[in-house]
Amino acid sequence: MSSVITSEKSRMAALKEKRSAALFSVLAAFGITALKFLTGILTGSLGMLSEAAHSTVDLIAAGITLFSVQVSDRPADDSHNYGHGKVESLSAFVESVLMLGSCVWIVTEAIRRITSREHLSLTPSPWPFVVLILSIVVDFTRSRKLHKIAIESSSQALEADAIHFGTDIWSSLAVVIGLAASFVGNRWKIPWLELADPFAALVVSGIILHVTWGLARRTIDALLDATPKETREATRGLERELKGIAGVLAVNRFRTRRSGADYFADLTLGLAQNLTFQRTEQITREATAAVERHLPGADVVIHTLPMATGSESVHERVRAVAARMNLSTHDVSVYRFGQKLQVEQHLEVNETMHLQQAHELATRLEAEIKQEIPEVTSILTHIESEPATIEQPESQERDRQLEVRLRRVAAGFPEIQDIHDVMVIRIGAHLQVNCHCTMPDDLPMAKVHAGITALEGAFKLDAPEVDRLLIHPEPATDNRR
Repeated sequence: MSSVITSEKSRMAALKEKRSAALFSVLAAFGITALKFLTGILTGSLGMLSEAAHSTVDLIAAGITLFSVQVSDRPADDSHNYGHGKVESLSAFVESVLMLGSCVWIVTEAIRRITSREHLSLTPSPWPFVVLILSIVVDFTRSRKLHKIAIESSSQALEADAIHFGTDIWSSLAVVIGLAASFVGNRWKIPWLELADPFAALVVSGIILHVTWGLARRTIDALLDATPKETREATRGLERELKGIAGVLAVNRFRTRRSGADYFADLTLGLAQNLTFQRTEQITREATAAVERHLPGADVVIHTLPMATGSESVHERVRAVAARMNLSTHDVSVYRFGQKLQVEQHLEVNETMHLQQAHELATRLEAEIKQEIPEVTSILTHIESEPATIEQPESQERDRQLEVRLRRVAAGFPEIQDIHDVMVIRIGAHLQVNCHCTMPDDLPMAKVHAGITALEGAFKLDAPEVDRLLIHPEPATDNRR
């Protein structure tokens, strides 16, 4: 319980840090944008105005980021089963569109000033340089902070802001150089230097366009559920790890998608068809853990597909068919007559089931086995009732006379070394004897089964009043458990 509380506190602290970083970004963007616009208007610098336009985009983007961060961390609900993480991708896409619009305006205005030689005369002032240097310091500080928190929280929106403000540093430097060159050109009447300001604006627009292209490509991929780059790189090693899990025959499909900071993965594993439900569940847990090691915190869904291993015996394939139909069989025997196989099996059904229903089950099972194993041409199914009620014995006690008779009969079987823990159970008019017997450690189970079956038959001939003899075989080195 304490670990859950600690985890929730950590999540809330991370969310608070994300929101505070986004709010700081909005306030900083607002202040810098206002200063750039004011300075650009006073000096008439297109480079400065282009920077102000760029900062306006960043201000809007920062506002959108603040909104998206608050919404994206909401938990999944009935209307949004995968959470609200896509809001961050949508936010980044809107930023891309705004940045592209600012590029179009800057390029158009720069080309007009260059071709028509209009508005090339700038009002000399130290304020543009002061504002731009201040902007570089602020952008450097918030870019580092946003990048750190974006990495820690896997926030696409904060990452987009960090990239924007990082490129602002270079674009601001370009404008500083352009302004300085323009002022020099105006003062010393050097015509080609007078074009430095609009050319600096073009450099800024190029930087914006480059960033926009990379950001737009990533956000569109996220919105279209493209496989994230990091998962593509992890998939190769992950598939090898999954195939290394005992029982996994194939990884038929592996799909991943990202929503905000969360990853979703679903995969289909081909498993041996004779695995038990419990083993299948164990493999599923192992595979889930493997995916989470490569994609921490991922929401993993695993589908399993039963497959033939190619090395299964006919007995295993027969039992696999029964298991697939949720039926229980035992004592499966297979006989070969030329190229044809004959199967004998015992099918367990509920003791309250009517014969017609039981026969229908057996018929369907036989048809499925013949379809699965074409070489099987004949099947004999012995239908047994499986107890569905808990018996209430009238007594459970030792019976010295029956114990002596059992030991005497067992003496005729050399592989049976000892009979112990003999108990007699009476249920109404029925009499059942339970016992443990000691046999050699290295005796094959086929001979063990044959021996105790023969002992059961021989004892029931000697003691016909006994309805059932239940024998638990034990190895000689461990016969008291």
